[in-house]
Amino acid sequence: MRSTLRRPSESGLLAFVVAVTLAGCGSLLGPSNPPAQIYRLNPDVPSQPEGQPVAWQLAVGRPDTAQSLDTDRIALLRGAVMDYYADAQWNDSAPRLVQSLLVQAFDKSGRVQAAPRDSASLRADLTLATELRDFEAQYDAAETAPLVVIDIQAKLLDQRGQVIASLNSRQTAHAGQNTVASVVSAFDQAMAAALSQIVNWSLQATPR
Repeated sequence: MRSTLRRPSESGLLAFVVAVTLAGCGSLLGPSNPPAQIYRLNPDVPSQPEGQPVAWQLAVGRPDTAQSLDTDRIALLRGAVMDYYADAQWNDSAPRLVQSLLVQAFDKSGRVQAAPRDSASLRADLTLATELRDFEAQYDAAETAPLVVIDIQAKLLDQRGQVIASLNSRQTAHAGQNTVASVVSAFDQAMAAALSQIVNWSLQATPR
């Protein structure tokens, strides 16, 4: 019996050529940079001095900040130039991280009920309004370990929106090495000091 060879169809041949072409340049199909390493802040906030729970409730607002810090990228400053670490980011934007950590720190104190300002479950007597002025690693020289600076301007507002107290919490911590992991550890140290100061100060306030 005589066998015959089938000629491949034009559509089949085209599919084969495309598949081979893509296989040969597969690197063009994915991202050119590796996925960013995601870091989260985990500051060890000291327990507040023992005391009776306060009789008021607190709403914690999302911090205002400059556009350069309103991002999940980890900021660094060299002289007057703001930049970001490559292939590294926070697990949320810096303002939302600070807001969440403030709520957690107040809860840890056991002395005040706190929640984000947009929480429907809280009828706040006071509101903590903050401005995040610095939240970056600052370099004096390119290859040296940086200084992490966290600067938070805090105001306590009554139900009429009047300022009853204000505080500037500026905290710093030196990174042990010029690595992202070491910088994040320094952020934890500076953030722990800022949280402790703000919580302790807030608990001394008395609503009008």
